[in-house]
Amino acid sequence: MEKNITVILGDGIGPEVTRQAVKILEAIASHYHYHFHFRYALMGADAIDKTGSPLPDETIEACLNSDAILFGAIGHPKYDNDPAAKVRPEQGLLKLRKSLQLFANIRPVTHYPSLQHLSPLKAALLEGVDMVIYRELTGGIYFGEKTISEDGQQASDNCVYSISEIERIAHLAFQAARNRRKKVTLVDKANVLETSRLWRKAVKAIGEQYPDVTLDFLFVDNAAMQLILNPRQFDVVLTENMFGDILSDEASVLAGSLGLLPSASVGNGGALFEPIHGSYHDAAGKDIANPLGAILSAAMLLDHFGAHEAASKVRMAVQWTLENGFVTKDIDPVNFYFTSTIGELIADVVQDKIPLELHAENIRLRKSTII
Repeated sequence: MEKNITVILGDGIGPEVTRQAVKILEAIASHYHYHFHFRYALMGADAIDKTGSPLPDETIEACLNSDAILFGAIGHPKYDNDPAAKVRPEQGLLKLRKSLQLFANIRPVTHYPSLQHLSPLKAALLEGVDMVIYRELTGGIYFGEKTISEDGQQASDNCVYSISEIERIAHLAFQAARNRRKKVTLVDKANVLETSRLWRKAVKAIGEQYPDVTLDFLFVDNAAMQLILNPRQFDVVLTENMFGDILSDEASVLAGSLGLLPSASVGNGGALFEPIHGSYHDAAGKDIANPLGAILSAAMLLDHFGAHEAASKVRMAVQWTLENGFVTKDIDPVNFYFTSTIGELIADVVQDKIPLELHAENIRLRKSTII
């Protein structure tokens, strides 16, 4: 296998966690005799500072000529705290999604038994939680026409969807469900919104093509409540852009840490893989950020390439670190390991350099060498 991967390090902790993901991909390439060619490009606040644009044309070109994109995070307090800023890091990500026609964001949510003490939910509610959220990514209110009155006293954001936009992501959701527990839950607000009624009509029609998959419906307010009351009822959750943005962040607390969750954005023009967390500038440069979301995103990238055995090995290595207490500060603020150390450990595990049966007393603190 030979693939070209564009790496966008981004802002804040983005460079630190993404470098660990690259380290794992390099370890996988060495172990399985793959050939990955990495090309680095700018986006976000870093790109604004260096080029004046949140997404330079060179970055778009690099992404269009790649087999996949590995992305860190974007954002900076100087823009977050200035709502009047005309050029913002987030504009780069929205433009990239449009340029690459990345219309589906896929966010798996997995429960890790060793971390259930970190979730605000009772352990009994978390058992068996395993869902994936399919969020439409290029339509809806985020991309609709926006207006503000001349006197600044009134504003509007238009929410628009077409049948074709709904159908293409619905097919992906049903296809995913066929390989899981064969259930799709459409989340909408069809009792109020015309766009939601269109979603419900289109998804019902698509569902008839997948008779082996059960389709049910939840209004978004009820879905938000059900994620807390009974999260294990969900298998594949399908929803529009803004609802998906909100619900996927809510679902992240089920895993115990925002730093654990990966995502993929796929479509007609490429595929982008990124952790769901933000740039978290308070932790930048301290080697304390959790790299597992970025590393698990690299596992999703491997699945995209058809390297399923390698992807499973990465997930196994992540599970191994969690079960053996090799965790970053967000998980254990006292006995924690550094970002780079976690990356070294997982790279060694995927290359079979570390025996999986270990005793804690035989592991030297913050070293990947087993003694």
